[in-house]
Amino acid sequence: MTRALGLNDARAVLHRSAERLATRYEGIVNEETVERVVFESYTALMRTAKVPAHVPSLAYRFAQDRLLALAQSKGAIPKAVPEVLFVCVQNSGRSQMAAGMLRKLAGDRVHVRSAGSEPGDSIHPEVVQVMAADGIDLTEEFPKPLTDDVVRAADAVITMGCGEACPIYPGMRYLDWHLDDPAELDLDGIRRVRDEIRAHLEQLLDEILRRRRGQVRDHREGARAMREDRGRPPNRGAP
Repeated sequence: MTRALGLNDARAVLHRSAERLATRYEGIVNEETVERVVFESYTALMRTAKVPAHVPSLAYRFAQDRLLALAQSKGAIPKAVPEVLFVCVQNSGRSQMAAGMLRKLAGDRVHVRSAGSEPGDSIHPEVVQVMAADGIDLTEEFPKPLTDDVVRAADAVITMGCGEACPIYPGMRYLDWHLDDPAELDLDGIRRVRDEIRAHLEQLLDEILRRRRGQVRDHREGARAMREDRGRPPNRGAP
């Protein structure tokens, strides 16, 4: 049986987590912000936790991802690949399915996050079962609340039934996929939603990778033009 952590025990774990993350993000995010994000993450996850003893370790993972998103959104850490955020209501079904499937389809070509406007306490067991049949393991995933930092870091935000809960920022790409809620479906219905998500993802991934190739090509052409300009003798005008 998992021993429940007392408040003082949890605080000690969270302070150690904050120290580790402050070291990792030294010079990028200040210590006060790191500690605030760690404790905010813990508080948010505790609201729906079934097993409170697990929350400090989950809060570390959640805070770590939020700090990366924060640093990316401020340009302190460059994005190696495009960032995609999936948002549904509980982050217990559709958004987790989409995130898990895109990770499998894209590999390391895309970084994926998911969140919920009103996160549940766990991923639906039937969703885990259906995705496992496709070779996608969701057993280590957990519902996470939607936060401003992960939205700002995203290149594309995909919403699924969460209405206007997701903040809108100029210049960011938003898509809304109309999908049935797996919480209201049997296994065949969840499989149908999975197949609909896969069709959406194949199109999305193709668009993301084409856009990425175009950006890389433009960057290379720009860099080559700059090198050529530097190699030209200065134009000193007529003698």
